[in-house]
Amino acid sequence: MSGSNRSPGRPRIESLWRRHLGPGEFIRWTALVPAAMLYGVAVTARRLFWRIARRRAPLRVISVGNLTVGGNGKTPFTLYLAKRLARRGLRVGIVSRGFGGKRKERAMLVSDGGDLMLSPEEAGDEPVMMARAFDGPLAVAKRRINGINLLARSANPPDLVLLDDAFQHLRLARDVDIVLVNRERGFGNGWLLPAGPMRERLGALKRAHAVVLMSAGAGEPSALSAAQMRKLSRVPVLHATLRPRALVRVEMGRWMEYPVDLAGRRVLAISGLANPGGFYAMLREADADLVGVLEYADHHVYNPADWHAIVAAARDADVIVTTEKDLVKLERFPFARNSLYALRLEVAMNAAEAVRLDEIVLGEAASPRLQAEA
Repeated sequence: MSGSNRSPGRPRIESLWRRHLGPGEFIRWTALVPAAMLYGVAVTARRLFWRIARRRAPLRVISVGNLTVGGNGKTPFTLYLAKRLARRGLRVGIVSRGFGGKRKERAMLVSDGGDLMLSPEEAGDEPVMMARAFDGPLAVAKRRINGINLLARSANPPDLVLLDDAFQHLRLARDVDIVLVNRERGFGNGWLLPAGPMRERLGALKRAHAVVLMSAGAGEPSALSAAQMRKLSRVPVLHATLRPRALVRVEMGRWMEYPVDLAGRRVLAISGLANPGGFYAMLREADADLVGVLEYADHHVYNPADWHAIVAAARDADVIVTTEKDLVKLERFPFARNSLYALRLEVAMNAAEAVRLDEIVLGEAASPRLQAEA
């Protein structure tokens, strides 16, 4: 990387979540341990409460989530699963919490499968990003049951609903829980928040119906220990790869795909992600010349000052490349023509494991038909 310009918005506590710390870092980390222990007590109490009080939705519910904070590919995987099920002839809906969105109602429709009905400020960045890429109905609601009920009352209700990032949303019963694990990052130091990246302990996997090991496919070694793999293997373990599919550019208000042709081009990378390392790695794999990066906090809301900073940093770059989640918030600014792109990702699975995923999601009774169609 020829240059770097990192925004102060990036959280630095993550540097204390490594397995091996220096003396000064270890002292700072020990101050977080009491809070992590209290967090663990709260998680246990919450789980016991919602085991009794949870509600059931009127539709079949599939949850996609994880055990750690930060990106594990949940949103691309949710889209992959939604499109795969739609190709089976099912009407699929998606419900998201819509982190950061400012809504006036308990549940709102982001898209009916056609027109976009809410802005990123109203719905949150990830729901709008998904609505741009998926032609089915998508709703946002803090309480997912409200979003499901909204879709269920529509003129053409879905056959099933996918919940994005909902493994810890215990108040709602679901038919299938899928947990994603980043193969290259693993579970960090294995501690609960804030002393580590874990939302729950590994024992929570007993609620899961399947674990999907997500890999960037760059040949990096797995960060998962043998003991951790044994715990993961108590439920079916599937494998998936997250890889670049296309570059996306805004043209007349529409998102258009172009080949990932970045070899030798000077690229300024813009990211508002919890863990942008994988994004940079994919740009390098595409032989891009990263002349600089600008990092912002996860779900960052870009303002005119940010736009000016990006334009200034891009003076030595041929193109600016960001993520789809960031593009939904950056596309309103007047960047130079053909200068701003987003890297669109896709999930890939081998045929046998994809069929196994279908069986888990739809039930074993569907497997003969799925096998015939694979």
